[in-house]
Amino acid sequence: MASPADQRTMGGRGRKKPARDRLTVFLTVLAVVAFLSFLGFAGYFAYIIASLPKVDRLTDYRPPIVTQVFGDDGTLVGEFYLERRKVVPVEKIPKKLIQAFVAAEDSNFFQHKGLDYMGIFRAVIKNLMSMSKKEGASTITQQVAKSMLLTPEKKFSRKLKDAILAKRMEEKLSKDEILYIYLNQIYLGAGSYGIQIAAETYFGKDVENLNLAEMAMLAGLPRAPEIYSPIKHLDRARERQAYVLERMVKEGYITEAEADHARKTPIVITSKKKVNSIQSAYFLEHIRIQLEQKYGEDLLYKGGMKIYTTMNSEMQKAAYDNVVSGLKSVDKRQGFRGPVRCLAEHEVDDFCKKIEQGIETADLKQGETYQGVVIAANQAKGVLTVRVGDRTGTLARKNMAWAGKTVFVDRYAEGSGPDRKAIPLGAVIEVSVVNPDTNKQGAVFALDQEPLAQAALVAIDPRTGAVKAMIGGYDFRRSQFNRVVQARRNAGSAFKPIIYAAALDKGMTAATIINDSPVEYAGSGSKTWKPKNYDNVYRGPVTMRQALTNSINVVSVKILESIGVDTAIDYARKLGITSPLAANLTLALGSSSVTPLELTSAYAVFASGGFRNEPYFITRIEDGDGRVLEQYAPARPAVFSQSSSATGDTESAITLSGDAVTLTSTPVISRETSYLITNLMQSVVSSGTGQRAKALGRPVAGKTGTTNDMKDAWFIGYVPQLVTGVWVGYDQERSLGSGGSGGQAAAPIWTGFMQRALANVPVQPFSPPGDLSFVSINPRTGRLAKQGSPGSVTECFLSGTEPHGYDEEKAPADDQDQSVYYGDN
Repeated sequence: MASPADQRTMGGRGRKKPARDRLTVFLTVLAVVAFLSFLGFAGYFAYIIASLPKVDRLTDYRPPIVTQVFGDDGTLVGEFYLERRKVVPVEKIPKKLIQAFVAAEDSNFFQHKGLDYMGIFRAVIKNLMSMSKKEGASTITQQVAKSMLLTPEKKFSRKLKDAILAKRMEEKLSKDEILYIYLNQIYLGAGSYGIQIAAETYFGKDVENLNLAEMAMLAGLPRAPEIYSPIKHLDRARERQAYVLERMVKEGYITEAEADHARKTPIVITSKKKVNSIQSAYFLEHIRIQLEQKYGEDLLYKGGMKIYTTMNSEMQKAAYDNVVSGLKSVDKRQGFRGPVRCLAEHEVDDFCKKIEQGIETADLKQGETYQGVVIAANQAKGVLTVRVGDRTGTLARKNMAWAGKTVFVDRYAEGSGPDRKAIPLGAVIEVSVVNPDTNKQGAVFALDQEPLAQAALVAIDPRTGAVKAMIGGYDFRRSQFNRVVQARRNAGSAFKPIIYAAALDKGMTAATIINDSPVEYAGSGSKTWKPKNYDNVYRGPVTMRQALTNSINVVSVKILESIGVDTAIDYARKLGITSPLAANLTLALGSSSVTPLELTSAYAVFASGGFRNEPYFITRIEDGDGRVLEQYAPARPAVFSQSSSATGDTESAITLSGDAVTLTSTPVISRETSYLITNLMQSVVSSGTGQRAKALGRPVAGKTGTTNDMKDAWFIGYVPQLVTGVWVGYDQERSLGSGGSGGQAAAPIWTGFMQRALANVPVQPFSPPGDLSFVSINPRTGRLAKQGSPGSVTECFLSGTEPHGYDEEKAPADDQDQSVYYGDN
């Protein structure tokens, strides 16, 4: 029998054995888990490796490049892009600029092989000490990998991927190649990708012309481009610049003296003259749609194409300015509509912050319109204090006189809607900048108002069909509907020259007498139609010239009745009108809807001497490597013979001139008819409804148009070198109100535009063809008159159509029944 001591010993051994077994099991399980984890990580790592993109593609770095659009003189007028970038070769990048970026972003760039292990360790320690992510450790190579090869997701897998790719990139690419990609790829704020566009955006320079102060400021942007923007936050940008200069000194790239000099160097924020895409937006959008359909999105937005257009940049700017100012004038004649809205006091700050975010410049631009909030009112002095974003300025009564009597209310209109007669505190109003706040004394504002009416303007070179300017509405940002090509509106009296030209071709003359008297036509059922003159005045017998000059409706209807509606429609089709046309006598009054482009290009036939040149917008297209994809040359129209009466069957075929496609120029009416209708429309300008156009001080032909209740206002006119059409109206048809006729609403826009567009264009008369004669007539009878006799005028005729008899021989009586009298020809 065992002793008690032995029993205790045996019992202890029995208890220790299970404990060892448990430890063994635990260690075994741990080993298995570790092994499985290793296998899992290895599998995951293998998967990551297998799914990584190829680094080789970076050896042929082709980033998205801006497609540029040029005007007719080579001026840059627009850009299409996903990322606004110009690629700069490494050899053109200043060494100190490279050193500035390296010092700020990756000081060990030239030493490491893709990963900066010391930087990673330093970042981990700092982040642990602060218990937040204070510092990152991504190298420039990793940033390139993330930007070029990976998605921006914030996951561990992405970090692992960019680390692996960075190592691979260092094996495949030289340091210069990596820097080349990095400096051209990086986003630097204000829509700028790459250092070249950033240099242009912030300093108005090419990258090779930057000074050290500017280089350091650019190198400070990658961390937070919007926070350190020199445009919006110059003080913060200078702080970041100082940090970069300090890092450059520490890395031995510059001396302390150089850094001091750079800190003291004034920073002038001057953006390189940027394309004003707002003023050209409708033109650019029109060609963009065509280009995207033909070449696809990748080539258009990333391929660095060069698009050469017919646009004249100065004319386009003049068109934009005059449409905007003209619509504001039309709108202000209808009075002040009151504040846009009224804010409660606690809403003002948030509203102004949103406005500030939309202001791209440090100072407000003179002449620009902004939304502001009234924050103080002095009724006695007649002055409002208006806040626009972070700035304030004054609005005096003299700068809002057009609004009539308005009351300043020195309190917030809690919960009340806008009142046309009252401007309370918190009122959101539109103001234009008279004087910007350049001296920190406060801006000076004028009350403004966004027009509700819209307009369209298109200008065409009638000799070629080249579209020189196009504005499709007041503001492309608010409405992309291009009214030049998409809006069909009643033409009103602007359609009459087409009817009159057809009548000339049917044998009528400028001296043909038509009786301006009331007339009635049978309508459907028992209804009748009685056309009326605009002024309700009937003048009795008048010549065709007088009828067009004064836009007499009844006479126009009688002329159409005489030549036939079908004849007029066929004639309009020859001139390029494709919209449906009413097959009845209301066509004479412009009852059919056409686009401004259609009607303006029809007038271009008159201006060109009878040739139909299809409007076009693009002259040449090149791809990113300079290869010509398309090229067009304007046609050289043949000259009509003196007695020709052109028809549409003489259209010349498209021919090749080198690599350029020669556009067609089709003779559709005779030179004689073109000159005669032009001569008639010169009278509209000299003594009729289009007299505002006389301000050009050169030979001008044109015609106004106003539809019922002044829903549409037109003016289309031309000189030999340029034809321009203007339409004004509401998208949802309603009266333009007081001053809404073609002569008052559209003609001022046309005149203002043409004055600027033709400033450097020589004065040129309309040259008559040889087969015309000028004789004296009596405008009351349409018959010959002795030269110098009282009341006689000189009239133009196609040779052989002149009247033969004199007044004393025979004259039509005022009470003749016939509506149209051709005279004794």
